[in-house]
Amino acid sequence: MKEYITESYEETLLLAEKIAKELPKGSVVAFIGGLGMGKTAFTTGLAKGLGINCDVSSPTFAICNTYIGESNILYHYDMYRVDGWDDLYSTGFFDFLDTDAYMAVEWSENIYNALPDDTLVVEIERLGESTRKFSIYKKSEEE
Repeated sequence: MKEYITESYEETLLLAEKIAKELPKGSVVAFIGGLGMGKTAFTTGLAKGLGINCDVSSPTFAICNTYIGESNILYHYDMYRVDGWDDLYSTGFFDFLDTDAYMAVEWSENIYNALPDDTLVVEIERLGESTRKFSIYKKSEEE
């Protein structure tokens, strides 16, 4: 497990951008953390690091936003309202797992058992108003 502290929105973007550049094609990044923790900010940095220049917004009502760059696609999920396997199947989640696209999954705790073992888990903890602690590990390596 690696841990990082960011002191601002901008630092969070830079951390996520750096991590994105190390991700293999088809990676799943799953976020664990409550409201206002920085999940969408982190996804903004991921998109930038993947060479996708777009406005990233929380997919709360759409369930999945798609961001397309020249050589990468990022599917940004919000699983907050997903309740059960039937709901999850209807999102297209499993279809996208078999592609080279990247996936960022907010509220992943609601579908945790469906995540692949090689999922990169990002746990976010608020340490202050704009200070966050990011604990990052592979799902298969959890303690």
